[in-house]
Amino acid sequence: MLNLENREKINYEILEPDVIKKDAIDAIEYEYKKRDISIVIENLEYTSVCPMTGLPDFGSLIIKYVPKKYIVELKSLKFYLLQYRNVGIFYEHLVNKILDDIDAIIKPKKIEVIGKFTNRGGIVSTVTAQKGNLST
Repeated sequence: MLNLENREKINYEILEPDVIKKDAIDAIEYEYKKRDISIVIENLEYTSVCPMTGLPDFGSLIIKYVPKKYIVELKSLKFYLLQYRNVGIFYEHLVNKILDDIDAIIKPKKIEVIGKFTNRGGIVSTVTAQKGNLST
């Protein structure tokens, strides 16, 4: 069970992940379906907060996918990711939520989301969620 006592000491509200709206992501039709392509998007300045302490979490996100009918419009993806700024979410939940949200909007053939989170207490975490295998 989470110890949420520290939340009362924080001067701002920690938002719950349910405030994130996946429909902020816009889909653009992928017109060149002659062959599969691999798209890799990197966000080097991702931030949210630890749901237990309220302290900021920083890292980079890598989103890899093979489109079927749609691709992600990048400006909309940026605004989608900015929604996480004051959201308390664990790394493991984060990469799965992002994968599920993008998958629901563009329905790619394959998708992978990698979160590489910066050093906290001497520990660096990398978390990967995927649907389909992008290695093959």
